[in-house]
Amino acid sequence: MDTERRAHYSDAMSKRLYLVNLYLRFFVRPSLAKMTEPAKARRHLERSAAMIPGLPRAARYLSDNVPGPEGLVPVEWVSCGRAERRRIILYLHGGAYLMGSPQTHRSITAHLARLSGMRVMVPDYRLAPEHPAPAAVEDGLAAYATLLAQGYDPRDIAFAGESAGGGLCFALLLMARAKGYPSPGCIVAFSPWVDLAHTGDSITENADTEAMLPAERVDEVAAFYIGDGDARDPLISPLYGEYDAPPPVYITASEAEILRDDAIRLAERLRAVGGEVTLDMVPDAPHAWQFFGTLLPESRISLESAARFVKAQLGMTSVGQARKR
Repeated sequence: MDTERRAHYSDAMSKRLYLVNLYLRFFVRPSLAKMTEPAKARRHLERSAAMIPGLPRAARYLSDNVPGPEGLVPVEWVSCGRAERRRIILYLHGGAYLMGSPQTHRSITAHLARLSGMRVMVPDYRLAPEHPAPAAVEDGLAAYATLLAQGYDPRDIAFAGESAGGGLCFALLLMARAKGYPSPGCIVAFSPWVDLAHTGDSITENADTEAMLPAERVDEVAAFYIGDGDARDPLISPLYGEYDAPPPVYITASEAEILRDDAIRLAERLRAVGGEVTLDMVPDAPHAWQFFGTLLPESRISLESAARFVKAQLGMTSVGQARKR
């Protein structure tokens, strides 16, 4: 973690983060612990997303479709003001593979578009349990293949995602490699869920400090996506994948969340094969706190750090200005 981020995150948590943690701990986590139907979880996320304030006024959203393995895959193109046309972010939303959509995650994608000066493509990939693994990865690959077919250089494409979407970035990297596609220019993962076998110690060690996710339900939730597959299949749990010359990666997670060890172990695995990894561990924040957009200072700092990383890796010096390679 660089000096600037360490200085910010070593300060006491903001008052807003303190209040959000209380709200999550006493209202959201108990609600999620009781939900057994994916349909109810989807409605809960949609209501929560609608309450997040502060979307950029200049943000624009365009609905589209791209060819997929089983028909068309809906996607949303997000831009904010004048966007650099040669470089792009492919964002894979979170939601435990059960819920979420491009619309529920605009608090992340619109700000990434604004901060990076790039367009963001967000696939509305198929959800479990109706579509278990590897449906989400296949739809992500369809989106990536579309960008390549449109003429984007793979070095000018960033994968990004949070929670399940963060894990999906690495599953997509593995599937793309297996099918002969080139690697993207870089990957950004917020609180990535990369081990659906849940072998990390933080699942139990942080069961009480985790503000949002009920640790006692994680195996049940994972089973919806795993279906008849193997929890340690790399396309389901990319922690177990074999990586060869991975692109530069930025990973951030909270020291207090139950998926802390997913982030740490993934960083270690990528570094072991020569990967360039920036691992940014943040105290006190809830899982995937970037979802709160500019409501939280900690979220703003994290999104700014991610945007800086993407711009640096894809050769951007400012909006609309690219360095020659």
